[in-house]
Amino acid sequence: MDAAAIWLLKQEGRALFTRVNLIKPFALHQPMVPAAAVSLSAQRAIERYLARERHALRGDIQDFLSALDGKLRDASPVEAQRRFSLLRLKFNAVLSQFDIFADALTQRSSHDIGVWLAGLDSIAADALALPGYYQAPPVICYLDHGIGAAIRRARTRLPGGSENPVAIIRIPRERMIGSGIASSLVHEVGHQAAALLDLIQPLRLTLQQHQSRPSRAFDSWIFWERWISEILADFWSVARLGIASTLGLIGVMSLPAPFVLRVGLDDPHPIPWLRVKLSCAMGQRCYPHPQWAALAKLWESFYPLDAVPDEKRQLLRRLEGELENFLDVLFGEKFQSLNGATLLAVMDREDRQPAHLLAQYQQLRDQTRQLSSLPPCLAFAMLGQAKAGGLLEPETESHLLNQLLTHWALRHSLLSPAHPARSSYAREALPTLSRVLT
Repeated sequence: MDAAAIWLLKQEGRALFTRVNLIKPFALHQPMVPAAAVSLSAQRAIERYLARERHALRGDIQDFLSALDGKLRDASPVEAQRRFSLLRLKFNAVLSQFDIFADALTQRSSHDIGVWLAGLDSIAADALALPGYYQAPPVICYLDHGIGAAIRRARTRLPGGSENPVAIIRIPRERMIGSGIASSLVHEVGHQAAALLDLIQPLRLTLQQHQSRPSRAFDSWIFWERWISEILADFWSVARLGIASTLGLIGVMSLPAPFVLRVGLDDPHPIPWLRVKLSCAMGQRCYPHPQWAALAKLWESFYPLDAVPDEKRQLLRRLEGELENFLDVLFGEKFQSLNGATLLAVMDREDRQPAHLLAQYQQLRDQTRQLSSLPPCLAFAMLGQAKAGGLLEPETESHLLNQLLTHWALRHSLLSPAHPARSSYAREALPTLSRVLT
């Protein structure tokens, strides 16, 4: 290889190495108040992951530069350029990894929003917790435009092929701040939980068996199998939040009728019209109460099927007629990852019963400090039940949730087990802070 080619590739390799060194840890350039910071476990996981990727890339670049003075000196320019182009792809993969986390962290420096996001992190951690069945990964949240939430699950592959160390949940900005935000958030958490528990594949096999049985509604089971991932996530949300989940779902699904009644054969989400009906049916199984039938009837009054073409109407009615049979299968399935238990058996549901939630709300409605001491999902379930019962006005709800998110963010920041001195201070400070917030 001639000297000009070696010189140029060395220059490019050294420039690449210099740019890698400019990628600094987030802890050095992300200004935010302590209450807005992500959890210590999330910070540690992200920084260790990115440091490992940067270190590996630096080593690859140094090996390439050394090879230009060694075994690549006699290679063709084509081979040397091929090696360099692969390094550039690795460099861009590291940048893509950095940007994924940056998108989730840069908002933490924004006034109010950063603290709210830390409060949402606390809700997500509470929703994902299932002691005895898995070790929950750290979760971080951020806001974005659009009407739907999304998750980049922990332990999935990032650009470059490495494993994501944290779950990253994108929340629609238009949901801040109302109880519907928890519905979207806990739905995404449900996707992470289903993956950790390996729920989808066993259910797919069971649903495929139903497809092979002679039945006039065999095609319904094809749909249930196609939608099972989203259905499990909806179940997780209903089980954690009660009717707050379904009310939040209605908020997302409230679109023009052509979208609500659209049958998409390639869509992993249930038909929106049916999805709300399914959420009500799951709520009835989890927390029996007349409210679910009333809410399903109200939903249908918004989107009646009278003017829907016959073929589509028949399909929707057939699917609706099979809901209970499907739920018998869903809630009858026993999972190896749950030690042979069913989904309903492992969810703590006693304190989410509608009557209990309403009674507790009546007791605590004017005591923000006591409300904030509840597990976040329970607090949202209570407020959602109060809203459904006409006891909580939207303006009061938004104000109260602002206070709760701020308190949970402060608690998360001050009660970090990694900072015993800070924790000691927090035990004295939090009661005062709670009075200030109210």
